[in-house]
Amino acid sequence: MSDIRHDWKRAEILELYNLPMMELLYRAATVHRENHDPNTVQVSTLLSIKTGGCPEDCGYCPQAARYHTEVEGNDLMSVSQVKAQALRAKASGSSRVCMGAAWRNVKDGPEFDQVLEMVRTINKLDLEVCCTLGMVTENQAKRLAEAGLYAYNHNLDSSEEYYKEVISTRGYGDRLETIGNVRKTNVTVCSGGIIGMGESLEDRAGMLVALSTLDPQPESVPINALVAVEGTPLEDQKPVEIWEMVRMVATARIVMPHTQVRLTAGRTEMSQEGQALCFFVGANSIFAGDKLLTTPNPDVVQDMEMFDKLGLSPQKAFEKAPQPKTVEAGDSVYTALGEKPKWSRPGHVIPRNEAAKGHEKSVRTE
Repeated sequence: MSDIRHDWKRAEILELYNLPMMELLYRAATVHRENHDPNTVQVSTLLSIKTGGCPEDCGYCPQAARYHTEVEGNDLMSVSQVKAQALRAKASGSSRVCMGAAWRNVKDGPEFDQVLEMVRTINKLDLEVCCTLGMVTENQAKRLAEAGLYAYNHNLDSSEEYYKEVISTRGYGDRLETIGNVRKTNVTVCSGGIIGMGESLEDRAGMLVALSTLDPQPESVPINALVAVEGTPLEDQKPVEIWEMVRMVATARIVMPHTQVRLTAGRTEMSQEGQALCFFVGANSIFAGDKLLTTPNPDVVQDMEMFDKLGLSPQKAFEKAPQPKTVEAGDSVYTALGEKPKWSRPGHVIPRNEAAKGHEKSVRTE
């Protein structure tokens, strides 16, 4: 097993990222094989349990209410609907179900209670259950842990510097605080970011610095390629080239050797050969299913055909960490505190985000 460093510098990571490709492939694959089974890849299913209508200003996101996109909003799903989807995911080979809700932050009340029941239900199906619900307090994280949550996803998205060029309504520090709150429980951390938003290579390295210097490092790091959605401020960004994804995955593998590196958004633009390279250098998880929240994703059958060609096996649930115990609602130690945390609202103006918001108004008044 490779030693874990928490003192990576941006210059060091850039040097790795910019290595000659063959050298980078070799180094990353070596680290990968020292720490993981190279022929095993986890298959996860992402389920949008509450879609659209989000009040946040995230320039990449089609679920933001302020932008004119084709995303149709849906209220919070029922527990029975979620159970049916989880059973379908398990039958298709998934070992993890990640539930996403288009919220700024978790609010105590009936909807959060409903999500907790979803967590209990999925954990009892012997599936890893992950949630991405926005910012959470320490007490809310403990309630999720008590219900049987395996992982909490809260992406850093980019470097702290470039983050301000994409998002105006929440601060980078709030993301780190949320991760810190999750770390006060036995829930594992899933946190990564997006490339292709117009950031520099220094920003990509900065994001990896922020992730790798967390102690402990995240158990899971999703690497997303931007899916440019019409109506969002980033709709005109050029697609990320496969070599950029390979370099990003490889570099993440080297600086976070024990972490599950997740090949997430943008796979529809990748050939099977390109994905194979990503698996070779360290990606050991994918999301399966025809959608990632609101953006396209390869079909499960296609993925299983690719696995067969490459000789890959789906990773079983709870191979990296033990299954959490589920405490029923009536036996819960932690209860709602009715908290009203003051998560930051930086409020600075991002010109391209404002321009997209103006486009929304003009479209709606025509």
